[in-house]
Amino acid sequence: MPTIHDLDTPSILIDAARAEANISRAQAHADKNGLKLRPHIKTHKLPYWAKKQVAAGAVGITCQKIGEAEVMADAGLTDIFLPYNILGRAKLERLLALHRRVILSVTADSTETIDGLAATFTDAGHRLTVLVECDTGMGRCGVQTAGEAVGLARQIDTAKGLAFGGLMTYPAAGRAAEAEAWLANASQALAVCGLACERISSGGTPDMWRSSKDSVVTEYRPGTYIYLDRYQVAKGVGALDDCALTVLSTVVSHPTPTRAILDSGSKALSSDTLGLPDFGELLGVSGARVTGLSEEHGTVTLSGDGKLKIGERVRVVPDHCCVVTNLFDEVNLIDGETVLETLPVAARGRMR
Repeated sequence: MPTIHDLDTPSILIDAARAEANISRAQAHADKNGLKLRPHIKTHKLPYWAKKQVAAGAVGITCQKIGEAEVMADAGLTDIFLPYNILGRAKLERLLALHRRVILSVTADSTETIDGLAATFTDAGHRLTVLVECDTGMGRCGVQTAGEAVGLARQIDTAKGLAFGGLMTYPAAGRAAEAEAWLANASQALAVCGLACERISSGGTPDMWRSSKDSVVTEYRPGTYIYLDRYQVAKGVGALDDCALTVLSTVVSHPTPTRAILDSGSKALSSDTLGLPDFGELLGVSGARVTGLSEEHGTVTLSGDGKLKIGERVRVVPDHCCVVTNLFDEVNLIDGETVLETLPVAARGRMR
């Protein structure tokens, strides 16, 4: 079988055993706490891993784009959640076609979004499940008050081809308690109005581990947990030894004793640091950090005992693995230095 030494650089390596272990650990936590797990495929974008996640016990998957959902449906995934406001005739027609193939649910945070869904989905015998998205502190999409959530829930409930499915949020990291209180209040407001809220969906890998049996949340949508990265390590989710994704790179220059250059720049490692002070670190090289990126160059600063040589191949743990996955056409599943399989990133950039 080929080894990582046969691969060109930059290339993505996925330690298959680590990814499997991360899947098992999250599923066990969800099962212990009575949570339904619905992993977000944005991290890996691979039917291969989506099927593994469902086989481990997930109730279905989460996709952020219709194109991603279409790829997963084509691969045989049957229960898909799209927590995104779907607007425009072309997207709504694709959504309707997808609804005819799989168990589908979506979200909305405005009357405009619901109006578009209601005009497209008109079959009372096969309703589209719609959850109301709630802004519980993230400051992105979502209704701002429980009253607004009730208003949209009523609009969904009265639409012929729609069914109110519950509440959804993507909470700010570290503010799970705030999200919990917000969702509990909204759920109570819905109950007062006679609207059942059977599903309350939340997400975010770091705060998943703070969930408990007493939570109002019924479903969790972690994404990054399958690979992990430096941001997740910084948040205490795991250790570097749990990170399944690395970027294989080559040292192409070494201008000074403390500066080396990799062939992995912003088009391979991403400039998305999630607030960390650098862009990645080199496995097995003490004190080696990727401190600068241009398009095709990654600047490594050496501050410890680690040494590098021109032509040497190194493995970089990125700050944010989800973005890195989206920069490559394929990934290599590995066991040690053995390449088990090379897979196309099937849902990468899928628009149509």
